[in-house]
Amino acid sequence: MSDPVRYEVVRGVAWLTIDRPEARNALSRAVREGLFAGVRRFSADDAARVLVLTGAGDRAFCAGGDLKEMADTSLTVPPPDFLPQFGRNIEVAKPTIAAVNGVAYAGGFLLAQMCDLCVAAESARFAITEVKVGRGSPWAVPLPWLMPPRIAMQILLTGDPVSAARAYEVGLVNQVVPDEELRPATQALAERIAANAPLSVMAAKRTVYLAARQSHREAFDEAERIWEPVYLSADAQEGPAAFRDKRTPVWKGR
Repeated sequence: MSDPVRYEVVRGVAWLTIDRPEARNALSRAVREGLFAGVRRFSADDAARVLVLTGAGDRAFCAGGDLKEMADTSLTVPPPDFLPQFGRNIEVAKPTIAAVNGVAYAGGFLLAQMCDLCVAAESARFAITEVKVGRGSPWAVPLPWLMPPRIAMQILLTGDPVSAARAYEVGLVNQVVPDEELRPATQALAERIAANAPLSVMAAKRTVYLAARQSHREAFDEAERIWEPVYLSADAQEGPAAFRDKRTPVWKGR
């Protein structure tokens, strides 16, 4: 049997693909373990600047937890390390993008939500369906930070699917593209990020999340600490020098 999660790097962009299309890329134990392993591999991979998370096939990004497996194991409260949650049970310093094709339901919604950016195919659908099957979604805590609270409330209380266009309207999605353009559009976005100074990119990512985790004053103080080593880096000198010399910067990440 092939691995249920595939890892490949294309021009500095790591693609982590859930490869279980026959089960709508549901989160079996093997998939969850593969995602953890893939994220750790990306974090340690100097050749990869950006991570893209996606699902194989055109029906589903990820349909959520494997309900058959849950029933067989009588799963009650999922443990904290049940599956990766960026910034909660696994740290990912470099940028991440969800490339959503088809449905992103329940745990699939979680995976799309936790990435820094999200590109959706026109066929994509998003839903937190836990209320329909008596399960829970404590991982939805960041949702009112990503979209208006009343929209988040509606998504959580109804369990109804949201179209890609609506997800874009409320701020959950950065870009909606035709299905056949999902991979090239996401690759292009990731390459634009990967071309930038890596220390600045990682510091920028940390800065955005400060507002969600700290008070206004504390966020400013922490931002100063985050950006000081960037200002003091060799790359901070390389950028202006390359502009002066009319050449492309050569980033060293230090």
